[in-house]
Amino acid sequence: MASNPPGACCATGFKHEGNPTGEIKDVGGVKTYFSQPKEKTDKAILILTDIFGIYTNSQLIADQFAENGYLAVIPDLFAGDAIDVAAMEGGKVDLPSWIQKHQPNHVDPIVEASIKSLREQGIKKIGGVGYCFGAKYVTRFLKNGKLDVGYNAHPSFVSHEELAAIQGPLSIAAAEIDQIFTTELRHESEGILIKTGQPWQINLFSGVSHGFAVRADLSKPENKFAKEQAFVQAIAWFTYHL
Repeated sequence: MASNPPGACCATGFKHEGNPTGEIKDVGGVKTYFSQPKEKTDKAILILTDIFGIYTNSQLIADQFAENGYLAVIPDLFAGDAIDVAAMEGGKVDLPSWIQKHQPNHVDPIVEASIKSLREQGIKKIGGVGYCFGAKYVTRFLKNGKLDVGYNAHPSFVSHEELAAIQGPLSIAAAEIDQIFTTELRHESEGILIKTGQPWQINLFSGVSHGFAVRADLSKPENKFAKEQAFVQAIAWFTYHL
């Protein structure tokens, strides 16, 4: 696999402080967070989240994309069954069993419907952002007529076949300390990406762990710097390719 299945490091991290400015709407029965830019746009960022779904951290990131001029959208990939942060911290979650309930046959239709809805709203270009769990689905949908450009941070559960099948530009933010997107798998991914013929980029951030781009302990300067630079990486990628 280009990245391993989600593990314990996918379920750890820190809740960030801030007040999300977007709103949650129902889109075809799927709870969806929308963050609007100041000016009308025909470009959107579809954020496919980690296992915690729509929560403060992901909402604040969506608001940042909106501040940079994009319509930012987060669909609930888990149909109301995202992992509860408090439950995880209390050791009350069976992650392997939960993952079995959220396989591609469950998640693909939600991503497909979200893309269709954005196109129907007049959105012409869609960038996909995947954190941990969500990176698999950015990779799966980086195809003509689906997502136009992709960005993944510390991806999990991506197969070699999925990565080899991309049909658009893909940027990856990787952590030095990562049992999911390991050094070996990162190098394997480089070889696969070269063969796709698509534009690609992998930035490696030292001293940080899996999840740093969305769940880092921001009280540590090196974590805060890496998280901010990973976001800058995404913005620069979308500015160029979208």
